[in-house]
Amino acid sequence: MSTDNTLWLITGLTMAGIVLRPWRVPEAVWATLAVLALALLHLIEPARIVSGIARGWDVYLFLAGMMLLAELGRRHGVFDWLAAHAARAAAGSGHRLFLLVYLAGTVVTALLSNDATAVVLTPAVYAVARAVDAPPLPYLFICAFVANAASFVLPVSNPANLVMFGEHMPGLGQWLDLFLLPSLGAIATTGVALYFLLRGELAVSIRRDIEVPRLTVAGRLTVGALSTTALLLGVASALGVALGPATLAAAVVALLLASVSSRSAPTATLRALSWDVLLMVAGLFVLIEALQQHGVVAALGAQLQALQARWPDGTGGLTAALLALACNLFNNLPAGLLGAATLDHVGASSALRAAALIGIDLGPNLSVSGSLATILWLTALRREGVRVGAWRFLSLGAVVMPAGLAAALVLLWVRA
Repeated sequence: MSTDNTLWLITGLTMAGIVLRPWRVPEAVWATLAVLALALLHLIEPARIVSGIARGWDVYLFLAGMMLLAELGRRHGVFDWLAAHAARAAAGSGHRLFLLVYLAGTVVTALLSNDATAVVLTPAVYAVARAVDAPPLPYLFICAFVANAASFVLPVSNPANLVMFGEHMPGLGQWLDLFLLPSLGAIATTGVALYFLLRGELAVSIRRDIEVPRLTVAGRLTVGALSTTALLLGVASALGVALGPATLAAAVVALLLASVSSRSAPTATLRALSWDVLLMVAGLFVLIEALQQHGVVAALGAQLQALQARWPDGTGGLTAALLALACNLFNNLPAGLLGAATLDHVGASSALRAAALIGIDLGPNLSVSGSLATILWLTALRREGVRVGAWRFLSLGAVVMPAGLAAALVLLWVRA
């Protein structure tokens, strides 16, 4: 078997293992096995393994901070408190609760990122459904789909945005001018499509006699930390500062203050985090490094230039569609890295880069393998004892993703 075929085989098996989890082997194990196979078969140089891992440092810090904030929220009753308020606002209507959860997911994604929606909002939504005696799965699906649909409202809304634009990142005003209208189109279209598909599973009436629990001091500190993190990320995004250190710093301060106020050791909270998620992400970064080492970027660049020469007006839409599909094969962070390197290789215009980013951000709504946010969502569900099959997600994504992608691309074209 040729080197290229071996590399693609390892990539395919890795993503299949992460998505399907045969024998319930954790996702991080498959990513680690991929790195070992690449090293043993001499498909990647040791120095490039190190550089691949190092490339994701900001993402690791960001995820660690978000997971820590989510665990603090779980331990100190923040999610139950939020659930009670949401249940009261729904006023006994399961359909109104759907809208409230969707709006909350949009705000959390826009201000704190799609990974935060998966990690922080998912447990809160599960608590809401449990509090009002509603079937949780339809509302939990909202967390996964809106996390991707609203992930390009702001640069901070998705780590993949930073990967795709890199040093070409536009200013906040320019970003909003470019993406606000397509974002609104994607959010609205995704919401309508998802509601249409799930409306039969929503509870017609839900409990409304919900008592709002009182937050402890540690709980109030956690709410303050989440609010502060949103503010810090907005400032960091506007200034072009790395997001990971700010997120982790806010989470660590919240952990220490909450531990002091509750007179508990912080080690229990740290042990409860899904640290293996970071190992999985690192493995994906190494995998894409190997693809770059073997000339994939140059080959893709040549294909893109040929496409631009043959079909200049349709290049953006087709590139977005291809990257959307690629996300479901490689995950959006590696696909974003590969796409960004290809765009840099050909000196892509801002319009082409914008279309590519829309494909990277919305493509993951097709399958559970599409984005890190969706994988984190699955991890959060497993912590609550909820299982979602890949085919169930795909049955929804096959409708939701193309609808959202088409709406965003049309509005991007109209805006241009």
